Amino acid sequence: MMQSSPFNFRRIVMWIGRLLLGGIFIYAGYSKLFLPNFIPWPLFALRFSLSTNLSNFAFQVESYKLLSPAGVSFVAHTLPFAEILLGLLLLIGWRLRIWASLITLILFGFLGVVTRAYLLHMDINCGCFATPEPLTGWTVVRDSSFAALALLMTVFAFLEARRPHPWSAPEKV
Repeated sequence: MMQSSPFNFRRIVMWIGRLLLGGIFIYAGYSKLFLPNFIPWPLFALRFSLSTNLSNFAFQVESYKLLSPAGVSFVAHTLPFAEILLGLLLLIGWRLRIWASLITLILFGFLGVVTRAYLLHMDINCGCFATPEPLTGWTVVRDSSFAALALLMTVFAFLEARRPHPWSAPEKV
């Protein structure tokens, strides 16, 4: 009979991190695409609402004053879709080391941009969840906790990949 449990501290942290960060990324991408203005029918109205929401998000990205106009347009039109895709891949758990590493890099990038804007006392909208949220110290703390969880989850995913899973490991006699 197998003595070890399939659940240990590392696997529980990875599971919680996958659910929490995957849900946050999906919600963040969804809110940037659909929440401020959403008209589902007819198709031209949906297209208009999506383009309006993406242009609102582009305005929020531009307010950080880090990118050129082409860079702002690229980020505003790709980031919401990438967030949804990465959130889904994180929830699925397939190739977890790759997606957790990518999400960790993205979250540390977000943290750097938000911290820079906060330290420069920029009076701008965060743009995190497409709601009018001012950039405060709480935003920096929240993004720091998300980045720390993502880093911990990534490290644990790499450590767990080095060991066989208890259910599939051969029994010692």
